[in-house]
Amino acid sequence: MSINRRSLLKAIAAGGALAGCGVLMPRLALAAWAEKAFTAEEQTVAMQELYGSAEHEHTTEVILKAPDIAENGAVVPVTVSTGLENVETISIFVENNPTPLAAEFVLPAGTQAKVSTRIRMGQTSKVTTVVKAGGKLYSAAKEVKVTIGGCGG
Repeated sequence: MSINRRSLLKAIAAGGALAGCGVLMPRLALAAWAEKAFTAEEQTVAMQELYGSAEHEHTTEVILKAPDIAENGAVVPVTVSTGLENVETISIFVENNPTPLAAEFVLPAGTQAKVSTRIRMGQTSKVTTVVKAGGKLYSAAKEVKVTIGGCGG
């Protein structure tokens, strides 16, 4: 099949326009997101909005790695992994942040359940990760001390 120059330019322009929608109007480009969960000011409310329940089972099968002391709360490294089957989502909550839900990762079926990111923490707080696997909620938590706040602190 032969593509002429005009067809190629039209295809590039159309692709650029679609990408532009994502930059100029991100809500059009994003899948449905849990706005109420991300704007909730209490962790239990955020969990309720995100999962329909704040009940979760603490387990050693969910591994949360975060520093004991974060020198800069603006960039706290966090890694979450689990060997649980059928993991759907991994979420990270920071209890004392103005909006506790820091991140939510939606994992396609068959994906290795391991995520790594950097979160912002305004002050010393408990960091909780909640893993939704097989329709149930599992969690792990850790206290992280912050020396310099990252949420306007």
